[in-house]
Order: sequence, then structure tokens, then C-alpha cells
Amino acid sequence: MGRIPPETIEQILQATDIVDLIGSYFPLQRSGGNYKINCPFHGEKTASFNINQAGQYYKCFGCGEGGNAISFLMEYENLPFVDAVKKLADRASITIIEEAHDPESDKKRRKISRIKELNNKTARFYHQQLLKNPDAEHARTYLKSRGFSKEVAEKWLIGWAPRDSHLFFQMARENGFNGREIFQAGLGGLKDKENPRAGLYPRFYDQLTFPIHNDYGDVVGFSCRILRADDKRGKYINTTDTPLFNKSKLLFALDKARRPMGKEKFALICEGQVDAIVLHQSGFENTIAPLGTAFTEDHARMIKRYTDRVVLCYDGDKAGLAAADKAFKQLTAQGLPVKFMLLPDGHDPDTFIKEHGVEAFQALLEKAKDYFDARLDRELPTVDLSSASERTKLLQELALSVIAMNDELLRDATIQNLAIRLRLGVDDFRQVVAATQREQKRIASRGRPRDEQRLRVEATAIDHFVAYLCHLALHSEAVAEYLCEQLESLHECLEDSLGSRILLDILAKRPNPESIASKQAYLMTIPESDRLALEKSFSDDIPEDPISSASDTIAMLSARFYQMKEKSLRSRQNDPNLSPQEIIDTVQEAKRIQTILKELDQRF
Repeated sequence: MGRIPPETIEQILQATDIVDLIGSYFPLQRSGGNYKINCPFHGEKTASFNINQAGQYYKCFGCGEGGNAISFLMEYENLPFVDAVKKLADRASITIIEEAHDPESDKKRRKISRIKELNNKTARFYHQQLLKNPDAEHARTYLKSRGFSKEVAEKWLIGWAPRDSHLFFQMARENGFNGREIFQAGLGGLKDKENPRAGLYPRFYDQLTFPIHNDYGDVVGFSCRILRADDKRGKYINTTDTPLFNKSKLLFALDKARRPMGKEKFALICEGQVDAIVLHQSGFENTIAPLGTAFTEDHARMIKRYTDRVVLCYDGDKAGLAAADKAFKQLTAQGLPVKFMLLPDGHDPDTFIKEHGVEAFQALLEKAKDYFDARLDRELPTVDLSSASERTKLLQELALSVIAMNDELLRDATIQNLAIRLRLGVDDFRQVVAATQREQKRIASRGRPRDEQRLRVEATAIDHFVAYLCHLALHSEAVAEYLCEQLESLHECLEDSLGSRILLDILAKRPNPESIASKQAYLMTIPESDRLALEKSFSDDIPEDPISSASDTIAMLSARFYQMKEKSLRSRQNDPNLSPQEIIDTVQEAKRIQTILKELDQRF
């Protein structure tokens, strides 16, 4: 696999301030010389996630997660090591030149690059078909009926996939793409899965095409809408999963909305691409939409990077309320406050703005209510609370939403508010919520692995004396030099101590203790289990005389080793099967060790 040189990793870390990095995702609170936030890796209401700017590392004292800028990106963005390093490199405008390119790794990178190139060329091809193909007249008419001008189509690169499949395949061939690449990009499917030579069919035809971009603006796939009433396909069809496209991890218009979301201090979420475009064109540029799929945890985490509040603008029908409820559960689980704006029955954002105008929509947005209040405003008129079955059904549905909230104070306040509106005793509703939570845990436990922690990498076992020597060697050039001088005499002790190979590796590679980036770069190039072992042993404290501390630690490590060896020799002396010579050798060895122990006693 292509290797990023340690010097490059060090340069990237040197150019990265972990406070700026994490601060680009979350608002930070200053705490003395450090910063803190609520941990992004586990639910909590008191900030225990600390960011140390001087040491360029983070540590959560709640769940134990810790590391540097690279490990933060790996954990939070769910990125492999190389991708996390490259993302930081892009952020710091540093060019990475990898060493010893691996053919398989190069092949994978070329594949992804080709898929990206094919998607971008296809988006422009579809767009030109929309503008110029006579057969796309019904597509142009549809867009006009939705109020989309040519300028809007150009801004969003909206296109039309032609009915004639030969046009698409001809474009792909003319640009040097083959059938395998078309299939890998999710733009074509096999006519016969048992016989790949039978050829491909186009995944999209006679549909409006909406390019889907990643955060950086690259086209990674498409979401396409049918145009004819007799078309029996789904209303929207997306690109199949590819190395670039996963609809559960993408949000339409996020590349355009992420800055406005930060400026407006909230994200406006609607249901579909057309509504999102209409809202952007109407001035609501902080609007995003999922890709015709259920709202996911990944979606919520992506939104949390850019803002800390959400307003849902879903249709007011039964399907819209169900979709809003799913989105609420994911968003509130990430600690995001959620409001719900109610549109009149039969309206979506597009039809409402056409009929009532932008100002009326703005007024409704400003009146958006807390999610539960808005939901009850919509549902209570249709529910007979005197009916035991209807009442129970509503309570259970509300309880399922309440238990998704990770803020206990907000959850309790919500329970009290709902109890009042439903004319219930607060304790009665608490019991419903508690019972629902127990049932959900029971259901979840059925399919849960017996020991989920086994899936996590465990820290390498390391002797506490060895761990402290590692700590000193990483923070003091003098200690590292001193330990190298002592290696010959320490060989026997280290060979018998857990984790000694980690210390030997540090002394062999000698990361620069004066450079935080050099130390962090070293930590990211060793096995994760070793890195976790070292991070557990780290502290902010470096003794005034590190050489003396290293010497004392070596003395204690040696004393323990020779005490154990002396004990073993004493036991051996009592072995009746020893020959006379073996007895003499054992006694002499015991005397030698006793002399060493006396010297250590005088020294320590």
C-alpha cells in the first residue's frame, strides 16, 4: 500500500491546530488553559471532553477516547488513517507524495478517480440533453411548471436522462469509459447477472436528473425523478451504492448550504430535492434534504458539524409526520434541538410559496414550534383521547420519541409538558416512558453481540515501569539518549517485561521530543493497540530532572526483575533432582543476584 512518509505526517500535524480543527465542528468552551465540549463520541450532559492546545491532543474522561488531530478525524468522520491524513493535508494546503506505491492501492485510487470523472461528465451530458434534446420537451415543461428557470437548471446542473440509451453509452465511450466503469459508477446494470457479456442497461432513462455532490462539490451520484404518470418506477431513483455514493451518508444541497447553516444558526430540512431547490431560490439557503431515504444517524452527525439547531419542514400528511418523527429521533439523539414548522394540509414548501409567497413562508418558519408541541397540534384533533386504544397508541408513539432524547433535563421537561397537554399525571406518563425504554432495550439486546467491546481494538498490555520510560523517552531527548546507553545492561530485564518492544521501537525511531507534531506523527505510524497503550500512560507532568526519574525507574524495574529471579533460584535449590554441579551453579548465581540487589538498594 502507498506509504505516507512520517516526515509528511509530522509536517501536516505541525500545520494543524487541534483546537481549530475540533472548533470547526463544535463551539468550544475555555477551561483554564484548555478547551472542553460535550463528548461527540458518547451522550453526556456535562462536558468531559478536554482539548489540550499545548500538547495538541484530546481526552474524554467519560468514555476514555483520546488522541490527536488525525485520530479525531478517523473516529468522528469514520475515516481510515490515510484518508484522515489527506483531509488534514488538504486543510493545510500540503501536497502528499506517497512512497512505494502499491499496485492494488493505486488501482483502487484510479477506480475512484474514474468514477468521479464519469459522474461529472454524465452530469454535464444530462444537463445538455435537458437544454437541447427535442425529446426532453416534457422535462422542460415540467420544470417550468415548478417555476424553474434555465438559470436555476444551470446553477443546480439539473438534467434529463434520455429514453434512447445509445446516447448515454455513446457519450461514455467517446470519453474513454468502458462498461465495467459504467457499472462500477452505478450508472448501468447488467442485463443478465449470470452473463456479464450480455451487456448493460442504463439505470436512468426519461427522468429528471439531480446531481448529488459531496461536501467538496464533486458529483458522486444522482437522484432522478420520473416524469410520466404511467411510469411504474419509484418517484425517485438513486445511484446504487458505489465507493463514492451512499445515500445514508449524503444530504442533497449540503455543499451549498453548509456555510448558510452556520450563518443562520440552524438547518432547514425538507423532504425532497425540488423543495430544497425552491427554498434555496427563495432565499432559504440553509436548506438540505435526504435522498428519498430514512433519516440516519450519519445524516444527524453531518448536520451537527455545521450547526446546533434544526427546523423540520416536512409535509403535514401521515407519511410526512412519520418521516419527521424518524428524523427527530436521530437528531435529538445527537443533542440537536428540533423544531417543526407546520404547513397547511395538502401543501409542501414549493406549493405553499407559489400560492402564498416567500413572506408567508418566512412567517410560518418564525412560528415553528418545539417538535412535540407542533406534532400534538397536528395529531390531537384526529385522536379520540377517550378511546383507550387510540390513547395508548398515541402515548406509546410519543414515548418512543421521548426516549431518543439524550438530554435528561430536556427529556423530563418534555414529559411534564406532554403530560399536561394529554391531561395525564406526570408520573403516569413517566411510567409509560420507562416501560417503553425497557422494552426497546430488550428488543435491541436480542441481536446484540455478547461482548460488543471485543469489536474494539484493545490496548497492548504494558508494564507500568516500561510505560513510564516510554513517556519520558518521548518527551526528553536526554532520557532517550540515556536509555540507549543503558540498553545492554537492561536487556535481560526488558526481555521479561510486558510492552518492552514499544520502548525499543521508540529508541530506534527517536521521534523529536521538542516537536509535538513529530511525536504525534510517530504515534500514528505504530499499531493502534500500541498507541492506545501509550496514550493511557501519558500525563501532562514531566519531572524537573527526567534523567534522575528514568534512573530511578530503571532501578525499580531491575530490582523487581532480580527479586523474582532470586525467588526462582531459591525454589530451584530445593529441587532434590539437582546434580552437585547444578547446586553449585545455582548457589553462585543466587549470590551474584544478591550482590546486584544490594547495589540497587544503595542506589535507590
